[in-house]
Amino acid sequence: MPLEQEQACDADRRSTDRFPIESELRYKVVEDRGAREAGVGRTLNMSSSGVLFTSETQLPVGQRVELSVDWPAQLNENCGLKLVALGRIVRSSGEAAAMRIDKYDFRTRAAARLKTAVSAN
Repeated sequence: MPLEQEQACDADRRSTDRFPIESELRYKVVEDRGAREAGVGRTLNMSSSGVLFTSETQLPVGQRVELSVDWPAQLNENCGLKLVALGRIVRSSGEAAAMRIDKYDFRTRAAARLKTAVSAN
């Protein structure tokens, strides 16, 4: 199913509002013995209970995944944040995956990385 149709169908099933936040992310497929696979992608939209994102490969439904998303807001106007979320893939196609968030945390980004990003702008 094309991505646009998939997003339209999801609108009827949502219990929380989704926001069109597009940001780079890194993901890791998590198993009992550690990370099995890692990749990069972009968020397409987010809510308090889930994330729709692009992935490099098709992720299996039911698989546990950890996402790390560069958050657009800063702490105290000078400290970058990242959202780290753990959950399960509930839907997946060749170009995108939807993850239900089981738990999440906001963490500060490394100061050196933030300085590099600010210098580039």
